[in-house]
Amino acid sequence: MSHDEWIRAFYEEVFNRHDAQAAAKYMRADYIQHNPGVGQGRDAFIAAFTEKFKKVPQFHLEIKRIIVQDDMAAVHLRASGLPDGSESVVCDFYRFEDGLLAEHWDVLMPIPKDLENKDSLF
Repeated sequence: MSHDEWIRAFYEEVFNRHDAQAAAKYMRADYIQHNPGVGQGRDAFIAAFTEKFKKVPQFHLEIKRIIVQDDMAAVHLRASGLPDGSESVVCDFYRFEDGLLAEHWDVLMPIPKDLENKDSLF
C-alpha cells in the first residue's frame, strides 16, 4: 500500500469511523507527537481520541489533498462536526518509519464565519 493509500485508510478508519483502537495498525508504538494536546506514543493517541470521539460524536475530517515525498506526507483537511458547529482547516504532517506512522506535526486554523475575500481555504 502506498503512503497516500495508507493515510486515506488511516483517516477513514480512525477519524471518520471513530475507531481510535484501529490506530494500532497504522502507528508505531513509540509514535512521536508534536501536538501539545496529545501525549506521546500510540497508546496516548488512542486514549485521547477515544475520549474526543465520545465528546464530539459528529467529528469528521475530509481530506482535500495529500502530498507525499519520500518518508514524509502532508495532509490538507477540512474538520467539521466541532462542538460549537464551527469548522477548521487542518494541515497534518507525518513521518513514516518501517511502513508505519512514526511522527506527527499539525497546524490548525478555525474557518471564520465572515471571510474578507472570496478565495477558498481549500
